[in-house]
Amino acid sequence: MVNKKRVILILLLALVLVLPILVTKNVPGSFLESSGENEPETKVSIGSPNGKVNLNFHLSDDGTPHYQLSYNGVTLIKPSSLGFQFKDQKPLNGDFEIVKTSTESFNNTWEPVWGEKDKIKNHYEQVTIYLKEKEPPNRKMNLVFRVYDDGVGFRYILPKQGSLGNNIEIISEDTEFQFANNHTSWWIPNDWDSYEYNYKETPLSEVKEVSTPFTMKTPQGIHLTVHEAALIDYAGMALKSVEGEEEYTLISTLAPWPNSNVKVKKDSFPIKTPWRTIQVGEDAGDLVESDMILNLNEPNALEDTSWIKPMKYVGIWWEMHIGKSTWGSGPKHGATTENAKQYIDFAYEYLDSENQNIGLLVEGWNEGWDGDWTQNGDVFNFTKSYPDFNLKEVVEYAAQHGVEYIAHNETSGDIQNYEDQMDKAYDLYQKLGINAIKSGYVADNGMKDPAGQHHHGQYMVNHYLEAVKKAAEHEIMINTHEPIKATGIYRTYPNWMSREGVMGMEYNAWSKGSPPEHLTILPFTRMMAGPIDYNPGIFDVQIANKPNNRVHTTRAQQLALYVTITSGTQMVTDLPSNYKDEDGNILPEFKFIKDVPVTWDDIMVPNAEIGDYVTVVRRSGKEWYIGSTTDEHARNLDIELSFLDNDQKYVAEIYSDDPGADWETNPNSVSIDTVIVDAKDTIVASLAAGGGQAVRIYPASEEEIATLPNYTISE
Repeated sequence: MVNKKRVILILLLALVLVLPILVTKNVPGSFLESSGENEPETKVSIGSPNGKVNLNFHLSDDGTPHYQLSYNGVTLIKPSSLGFQFKDQKPLNGDFEIVKTSTESFNNTWEPVWGEKDKIKNHYEQVTIYLKEKEPPNRKMNLVFRVYDDGVGFRYILPKQGSLGNNIEIISEDTEFQFANNHTSWWIPNDWDSYEYNYKETPLSEVKEVSTPFTMKTPQGIHLTVHEAALIDYAGMALKSVEGEEEYTLISTLAPWPNSNVKVKKDSFPIKTPWRTIQVGEDAGDLVESDMILNLNEPNALEDTSWIKPMKYVGIWWEMHIGKSTWGSGPKHGATTENAKQYIDFAYEYLDSENQNIGLLVEGWNEGWDGDWTQNGDVFNFTKSYPDFNLKEVVEYAAQHGVEYIAHNETSGDIQNYEDQMDKAYDLYQKLGINAIKSGYVADNGMKDPAGQHHHGQYMVNHYLEAVKKAAEHEIMINTHEPIKATGIYRTYPNWMSREGVMGMEYNAWSKGSPPEHLTILPFTRMMAGPIDYNPGIFDVQIANKPNNRVHTTRAQQLALYVTITSGTQMVTDLPSNYKDEDGNILPEFKFIKDVPVTWDDIMVPNAEIGDYVTVVRRSGKEWYIGSTTDEHARNLDIELSFLDNDQKYVAEIYSDDPGADWETNPNSVSIDTVIVDAKDTIVASLAAGGGQAVRIYPASEEEIATLPNYTISE
C-alpha cells in the first residue's frame, strides 16, 4: 500500500521548491540571481509591465555596481558603472555587497492641472537595491530602479548614517552610460548657463560634452533620450565622453559651485539624487508621447489650482527685437500706457477671450533698462514704472477687456537684488490682480550676485524653485526665461507654466537665426524636458524693416507651431499690424491662432523623422488639431484620421502652403480649405520647403454637412 503521509510530504516539499520559480516566471517585475547557494546575491533583473524594457543590475568582482538596459532584446546600454566621489572621504563606488532588495508594482492614473493629456497612466515595476561596503567604514548606498514600458528612471539614495558624517560635498557623481553602438545623435554642447544653440546631428562618437535631454537613434531604429527628472536641491547634469573609455561611453558631469570642484553640498539625510532617465521608443513619435518624466515627479503640491490658467498672450516684445522700439526709456520706448492699450484692444477684438485665457506681456515697463541693462542688474526695480507707463491703469484696462497682465521681471543675473524685492513685488502684483510673471535671467557667464553661480548649479536650481513656490503663495504663474532646464517639476508645482531654455524666435530678428530643420528637431530634444516658450506666430517672416534678418519658415508653418510646440503660455508674437491686410482687415489665416487651445486632452505623433519632418495631433474636448512641419525639403505627409469617432462627420479647416510656396522666395501665401471629413479619410499635408500645415477639426452640424464639400486629395 502507498504511504499516504509520505506522498503528501513529498508533494508539499515539491510545491515549496517549485512555487517560487512559477511565481517569478509569471509575474512581470523582478527576480534575483545568486552566484552560489550560500553566497550573497550579486545580480538583479527587472522588466517593464509589457516586458519590452529590461534592466539588469550586477556587482562586478570588486563590488562595483553596474546596470544594463535592453529593449525588445536589443542591448541599448552595456554594463555601466555607478558611484560617487566626495571631497573629504574616499569614493563610494565599489567594495559593495547586496544586503537586500525590495520590489514594488505600481499602476494608477492621475489628472494633471494642465498639459498635453487630461489623464496620465503611471505604471511601472520597481526594485530597490540596498548596498553596503564590505569593509569599514561600511557605508550604505541604495539604488532605486523604476522600469516603465517607455524607459527607465533610477536614482541614488544615501540614507542617514554615521559613517558619512553630517555634511557631504559631492565632487562627482559617476553615472556611466555605455551605449551599445555609434548611434545617430541630436545634441547641443553643454553650457551651464544656456541652452540657446542650434542642434547638431552627428554620430555619437563625435559627442564630447552634451546637455540633456540628449536624443539618439540606434542602427535598429530604436530611439532613446537621456535626461533627468525631479531636479531638486542638486546640480544639473550633463554628459561627457571620457578618455580611455570605450568609444561610445558618456559619463555624468554636474554643474559646479563657483571656483570649486564641489558640485553638490548636502547637510541633511536621506540624500536623494534626481532620477536619471532613459526614455525609449520604437520610433521618434513614441518619445514625444512618453509621460515618464512627469511620472517620476511628485504629485501636485498645491491645494487650490483654480487660479492656474494656461494662456495665449500678445506682447510688447517682438517690436524691440526688430528695432521698432526700445526696452529703455526715450523717444522709442515701447512700454508706454498708450502702446499697451493698443495691444489690449487687439487681443480683445481678435482673440477668443471668452473661452480662453488671454494675456498681455509688457517688457521694459519698470525702471532699470537704461544703459547696459545686461550688466546692471542691481538697478532693476520690480515695483516702480517708467513715467510714461501707468501699471495700475494698464492692469485695470486689461481686466475690463478680459485680458490678464503679465509682469516682466528681468534680473540680469543679480539674484540678490531680485530676492530682496521679491516679497514686495509679489505682494503688489497680487494686490493689483496680476497673476502671471515672465522672469528673465540674462547672464551668459554665471550670475553677477552671487558672482559665478551657474544657471544649472545647485544654488540656482534652488532659487528657481523657491521663486515658483513663492509665486504660488501669491497665486502667480511663472514663465521662466534663461531658466534651469525642465525636469517635470510642473507636475508638482503646476504654476510653472513654461520656460525658454531654447534658441527661440528672437534669434531670427538679429542673428543668422535657426535653419528650417530646427523646428523638426525640438520636439524630440529640448521639448523632451517639458514646455517651451518659443514665441511662434510671425506672419511677417521676412521682417520688413530688417532686410538682413528673417524667420526661416513659411507663414503656414508658423500656424502649425501652435500644435507642434507645447507651452502653458503660448505667444501671439508678431506686431498686431502684421496680422491685418492693407485695408486693416484681419487676415483669414489668423483665425487658426484665435481658435487653437493652449492646454490639451491627448497627443499623438503619427509622422516623425528627427530633423526632417513631424506631424503632431492633439485633442481638446471634441476638437482635434493637427500641425505638420518640414525642413528645407518640400514633402507630402499622409495623416490618417482614424482617431476620429466612426459615426461622426467633422469639419476640417485646413491651412496649407499655397502651391509654389517656399520659405525663401514665397513664404507668406496660405491656402485655406473648409471640408467635411470622417474617420476613413486621410489628409495629405503638402508641405513647401520650410513649410507647414495646420488643421482644426470639429464635429459638423447638419447644415455644414449639407453645404460643405467632402475632402478630396488634390492631384
